[in-house]
Amino acid sequence: MTPPLSTPSRRHFFALSAATALAAAGCSAPRNTAASAEPSPSGGTRLTKIGLDYPFTQLPLYSTLVKLSTAQAKKHGISLLTTSDNASADTQASNLNTWVARKVPAIVSFPMVFEAAEPVAKAALDAGLIWVTYGGSLQHQSADIQFSFRRGGTLLGEAAAKWAEEHLDGKGKIAFLTDSTIELGRERTKGMIDAFTRLAPGVDVVAREQAIDPDTGLSKTKAILAKHPDLNLVLGVTDAAAYGGFKALQQTGRAADDARTFVGGQDGSAPSLLAVKQGTFYRASAALAPKDIAAAIVDVPRAVAAGKANPSVQVPVALVQHADTAEIDALLAQNA
Repeated sequence: MTPPLSTPSRRHFFALSAATALAAAGCSAPRNTAASAEPSPSGGTRLTKIGLDYPFTQLPLYSTLVKLSTAQAKKHGISLLTTSDNASADTQASNLNTWVARKVPAIVSFPMVFEAAEPVAKAALDAGLIWVTYGGSLQHQSADIQFSFRRGGTLLGEAAAKWAEEHLDGKGKIAFLTDSTIELGRERTKGMIDAFTRLAPGVDVVAREQAIDPDTGLSKTKAILAKHPDLNLVLGVTDAAAYGGFKALQQTGRAADDARTFVGGQDGSAPSLLAVKQGTFYRASAALAPKDIAAAIVDVPRAVAAGKANPSVQVPVALVQHADTAEIDALLAQNA
């Protein structure tokens, strides 16, 4: 795993997001393509096709990434292909194997099962293709795109602990919505739990439940509330899961601005950011700028093709809360 870079200031974080026009794009199954790379005047190879394999189509971030990545690719004369994995590891493997067989010249893949992706990534490299791992790292890869995983969790855990000390006198109950399946999830989970429990030891941890999407976050939080109706805090490994927890609390009678409730997540998805901006008890998100991610999806394989050293990228993360109106508006504009 690439060591995390130092976290830039919030201003630098948003300055990294250069203006990118939005372009509509859908999600399609792998299509037949010839090897689409040609010599570059500056040396190396200039890509004309990149395949983006993002399996979690149920997450709010998915459609935003496809739109922004398509627009970013178009700026460089590149067409973006997508898969339709529908959160199925078997479907993902089939789609990726099809792309390798058809020699899609560069593949950016977010593996659902990293161990299962290794032979596919090796086959891609053996075929002379570029393989960029999204959301972690593999033994067989050309480069990777990571998101300061543990740093995001730490920022969220620290903010929640500070709030608990200020508003609950360091007492109360917390539930964590976690992920143990991939490196990104494990690192984020560790960051938020370690930071919170270290800084707010008087708050009881009543649950740690696997959840990355809104529906699971909703159902798991409702089950927790049945046992602990006085639950004060819910922290999520994703904003999608945390937003499900936010809705569960509301559906069981919690006022949207309840002064003794804190929900927070990670990613910076639009529904969560809007709830933070509105002053609800969804109070914080460790947010990524979608334009930064879209730029990496296109620029990292381009850098590999051009033969640049150290093409991997660590996308920065920044905590946003209710007072950060300008930053939230900037992120919401990117998610439009």
